[in-house]
Amino acid sequence: MNNIYQYSERESRSMTFPALMQKVYLWMTLALAVTGLTAFYVAGNEQILYSIVGNPILFWGLIIGELVLVMVLSANIHRFSFATAGIMFALYSVLNGATLSIILLAYTMESIATTFFVTAGTFGAMSLVGLFIKRDLSAIGRFLFMALIGLIIATLVNMFLQSSGLSWALTYVGVLIFCGLTAYDTQKMKLILSQGDADDEGMMKIALMCSLSLYLDFINLFLYLLRIFGDRK
Repeated sequence: MNNIYQYSERESRSMTFPALMQKVYLWMTLALAVTGLTAFYVAGNEQILYSIVGNPILFWGLIIGELVLVMVLSANIHRFSFATAGIMFALYSVLNGATLSIILLAYTMESIATTFFVTAGTFGAMSLVGLFIKRDLSAIGRFLFMALIGLIIATLVNMFLQSSGLSWALTYVGVLIFCGLTAYDTQKMKLILSQGDADDEGMMKIALMCSLSLYLDFINLFLYLLRIFGDRK
């Protein structure tokens, strides 16, 4: 009887995992769509656009607001309801779209579109690596996280140095880091969601956080690739 129960539980999990995975990628896609639509809307509204571009306080306020939203959501995901967490994710996507609207001023639409498809292909390939690779990527993930901190510090330093050589080096390092993080985050997501129940709200909130992680990987990978493939106006 116990064997029958264990088999039934394993079968239930094997059916639940694809459902959770579909939700993760669906939410990520919707968040990217919200970000893109917001960016196009802001770029097409001169009053809003120049309010952001011409007001450093507003621009940095949006950046800080994004960081605060992510930190609050990550730290309190188990306390929030799924609806609240979803609204915060959507709000973050809107704020991110508003700040990213400035790239529509800097780069041609053709190069942005090309870079988006390159990013989608690269992201998809690395996500598949994370899903199917047998090697544990935990150690690599910790290394990449430390490398990301180093990348952020080096980028801040280069804001004062204004070194074009260092800027290009950091761009290629950024691409490598977020390719690796995409594979790592996908594998981590696979391990967590394979133990869950699609009808459990707690697991749904964890799936939402997995979606946020992949969304951030995609956005950052896109921005670094845009520096390589983008044609400035």
